[in-house]
Amino acid sequence: MHATISKALKTTLLASAAALTVAGAAQAASLEEIQESGSIRIAVANEIPYGYIDPVSGEAMGAGPDVAKHIVEELGVTDIEWITTDFSSLIPGLQADRFDMVAAEMAIIPTRCATVIYSEPNTSYGEGLLVPAGNPEGLSGYADFAENSDLTVAIMAGANQLDMMQALGVSEDQLVTISSNADAISTVSTGRADAYAATGLTASELAGQSDAVEVAEGFTDPVIDGTEQRSWGGFVFAQGNEELRDAVNEVLAEYKQTDEWLETVSGYGFTDADTSRSFDMSTEELCTE
Repeated sequence: MHATISKALKTTLLASAAALTVAGAAQAASLEEIQESGSIRIAVANEIPYGYIDPVSGEAMGAGPDVAKHIVEELGVTDIEWITTDFSSLIPGLQADRFDMVAAEMAIIPTRCATVIYSEPNTSYGEGLLVPAGNPEGLSGYADFAENSDLTVAIMAGANQLDMMQALGVSEDQLVTISSNADAISTVSTGRADAYAATGLTASELAGQSDAVEVAEGFTDPVIDGTEQRSWGGFVFAQGNEELRDAVNEVLAEYKQTDEWLETVSGYGFTDADTSRSFDMSTEELCTE
C-alpha cells in the first residue's frame, strides 16, 4: 500500500495551517537573481541524517545537503550559505526571506503545502520510537500512547509526529514538546517522557549516541484510517518561487536516475526500500491526499 496521509489526518493538518502562516512574508530571491549572484542560502535543522552541519569540519552534510550541492552546481551556482535553525523555524524562515531553500528532507504534507512549495520527493522514510534502555514500557508503536493515557511521548516542535499522535487520539497532556533532537536523549533517559517519536532514521542515530536509550524493537509504522503513515521528504521553497522549484525539480529528476544519487542517499542509512519508495508518490499526490 502506498503510505500517505489519511483523510482524517489531512483534516487535522489543514486545521492547523493558519498557525504556520507568517503575515507580510518577504519576497524570496528568484532563480535569475540567485544565478546572477552565484550564491544561494540553504537552511538545515541539524537533524542527522537529513541535513546537518558537521561539528568537526563545519561542512553541511546529509541526504538533503549532499543532493542540494549537486543540484545548485548544475544550476550554475557556486556558493552556498548554509543556515542552521530549529525545525519549527524552517517554514517561517522561508516566508521571511531568511533563506532561499530548505534541504532538511522535510516531509511533504498538506498543511505545509498550504504555506510553502515543494520539489518532488528526494527521499522516503518510516517512523520510529526512541525509548529508555531496556524499553521498560514495552513500547512498539505510536498507538501505544492512545491505548494507555499514563504514557507520555516527546515530539519535536513543528514535526508531523504531532499530527499523527492527534489523529490516533493521544491526548495533549501526554505530549512533551522539545525544540530539537539534541534534547531527545536527556528527555527520555531522565523519564521526562516515556519515549521520543521521530523518524526511524533519527531514532537510530540518537540511539547510537548513548547507552541510556535504544530504538523500540518490533516497531510498526502507525496506521490511520487503514493507511500506513510513511513520509516523503523534499526541498522546500517560498510560495511564488516556482521558477527556482521547477529548475531544482528538473535536475533532481535526472540525478535520481544515477548511481551517484543512490550511493549518496544510501550512505546516510536509507534502506533499499526507502530509496525505491521515494519514487512511489508525487508531490501533487502528497499535497492533496
